[in-house]
Amino acid sequence: MKKEIKIKPFWYSDIWLFPKLITIITTLDKEGNVNAGPYSHIMQYDVMTKNPRMIVGFRQDSHSFVNICDTGEFVINCPSASHLDDMMETAKFYPEGVNELEFTKFTQIPSLKVKPPSLKECPQIAECTVDEIVKLEKSTGIVIATIQAIVVDEELETMGREERIRTMNLPIGMGDEARQDYYHATVGELTKHRLGQPKNAMQGADAVTNMEWDKEAMKMLMNVPPPLRKMVIQSTEEHAVEKKEVVVTSKVFTELAKSVGMDPEVMERFRSGG
Repeated sequence: MKKEIKIKPFWYSDIWLFPKLITIITTLDKEGNVNAGPYSHIMQYDVMTKNPRMIVGFRQDSHSFVNICDTGEFVINCPSASHLDDMMETAKFYPEGVNELEFTKFTQIPSLKVKPPSLKECPQIAECTVDEIVKLEKSTGIVIATIQAIVVDEELETMGREERIRTMNLPIGMGDEARQDYYHATVGELTKHRLGQPKNAMQGADAVTNMEWDKEAMKMLMNVPPPLRKMVIQSTEEHAVEKKEVVVTSKVFTELAKSVGMDPEVMERFRSGG
């Protein structure tokens, strides 16, 4: 049996369980003082490489949000589970102007493209600048930010996704009803589920096209994930028509991809299926 639950204050944690990735956001105030605090309301906003962006939610009276409004910069640091105690220290309500990091084992290091520091112990870091700020009435402050740099521990770059997940051991968590106790989940046991495709899944050769595609272009289309193929076909054919082409070629496909920010590595994956 199911039962409707009344939506009441703190519904987003007391009723709707939504464990989230834990990050520590570092900022500078107008005087250059460092501030650090844990935030989990974070997700990708624009996934294209031409303009990669994040969307982050804050309490409007938080030091982090005020600093971001004043300076337009911040760093998202993702700590491993081995630094949960240090992360919790940054969650305490220290007075304005106090650097919470001084009470932790985190090491501040210069960021590459923004002024707020990064945290050496965090295996995954995103340096960001503000693109847009939305202040919801009597609610959250929303920051849409452009990612200026993604910085990771060097050995992570060549790892496959599963190995990276296990190596970084990034915790997810959420607080209790009293906002005093916090629950965290780590890698522990990592399970894998393969998606597969139903028997009637759309394959590349079966994709509905309205123009002729040459062999190389069709091969690239076949390596596009099935959920995206309809959109890719439409966009590519519209681009071909604009270019007054009567056949969709790999050149047309590649030109369109570059125009929306896809890099050569992504295009090679489309060509090879890798």
